Amino acid sequence: MTVNQGTYALNEDATPRRVVLAFRGRYQFLSNFWPCNVTLPAEGELPALEFDSTEKAYMAWKTLNWETRTSIQSLKSGQAKRLTHLSDFPTRPDYSDAGRLTIMLELNRQKYSPRNPRLREQLLATGNAVLMEGNDWGDTFFGFDYNRGYGQNHLGRILMQVRAEIMEDIGAA
Repeated sequence: MTVNQGTYALNEDATPRRVVLAFRGRYQFLSNFWPCNVTLPAEGELPALEFDSTEKAYMAWKTLNWETRTSIQSLKSGQAKRLTHLSDFPTRPDYSDAGRLTIMLELNRQKYSPRNPRLREQLLATGNAVLMEGNDWGDTFFGFDYNRGYGQNHLGRILMQVRAEIMEDIGAA
């Protein structure tokens, strides 16, 4: 599918606002697969773990099994995602949408923190653009599925929240 990244929406005052429709091309850095340094926080007796993408950290969060978490560190992001879709994957018992949103927000705050300065600059460079995690693989929770014409776009919303927090911090400094 060809995606026109130059699309505009209207703000409440009828001024145009750029819309990023997919995390591809020059906006690929917004993808959870993009390399960055993040830490999955310690939980109970499980220590914190370092990851090289938010995708892998998020996939590791889905389980409380230490061996599975550490094995995800050495996988590619796509492999980690596929692993969590296997029927015998040891999914954490408290897995919920609220938990998913909480950890995704935490990981993206880290991704765009001073710890990853280039990514922080790139996120800020999106200005006030609406960020849509448009996809054709059926993700209607974190994204917007083009084929279904529906999606909650939680990842896009999280990224816009993180961007607003950074802009507020910079303005307060």
